[in-house]
Amino acid sequence: MDKKTSSLLSWSLANSGNANEDSNASQTQTDRPLKIDQETLRSLMGGPSDADLMKQSMSAIVSEDVPLEQKIIAFDNFEQLVEQLDNANNIQPLGLWPALKSQLSSSEQDLRRMSAWCIGTAVQNNEKSQQHALQQGVIEPIAKMCIEENDVATRRKACYALSSLVRNCQPNMDEASRYLPSNITGPDAVNANDMDVLDAIMSKLREQ
Repeated sequence: MDKKTSSLLSWSLANSGNANEDSNASQTQTDRPLKIDQETLRSLMGGPSDADLMKQSMSAIVSEDVPLEQKIIAFDNFEQLVEQLDNANNIQPLGLWPALKSQLSSSEQDLRRMSAWCIGTAVQNNEKSQQHALQQGVIEPIAKMCIEENDVATRRKACYALSSLVRNCQPNMDEASRYLPSNITGPDAVNANDMDVLDAIMSKLREQ
């Protein structure tokens, strides 16, 4: 039995009630109903899963036939979805990292900004997604955006993404250091666990 089916079964049993229970027992059950997560509820009602919504959002984002305003809405939906750990980790198996990375070089600054924002959200405090981002070559374009991006709001989202990518993740910090100038990182190797040093680096990147 998969996780989703098990969750539905547990929810159904916990909320079905039992005609033979006395009123006190029924009241206790009513007071403490088992909650069901939104994705399982959508499955129960026949709606699309979070994975389906993520793929639909990315399909709209990369489509040449979708207006910019709708792409931004799709990106906003995607960002909200990847706030959840499981959804963020699903970017890799769903094959969405290349499409997400491609938007970092979009000619539309809004799409560059939204892409950096989504990446920052997906990898924040998430070691698995940090590793996926490294494997997909995301760190180089993000680091370069932190230095070269002219739009201030977009550059700051790139700095947010870079900060999320490297914190407590030494391989990512080492990779980022290859593309950041020494006057930003300092002459020595940067310890990914030293929050004070990382805060100072990100502050310099945001303010330059």
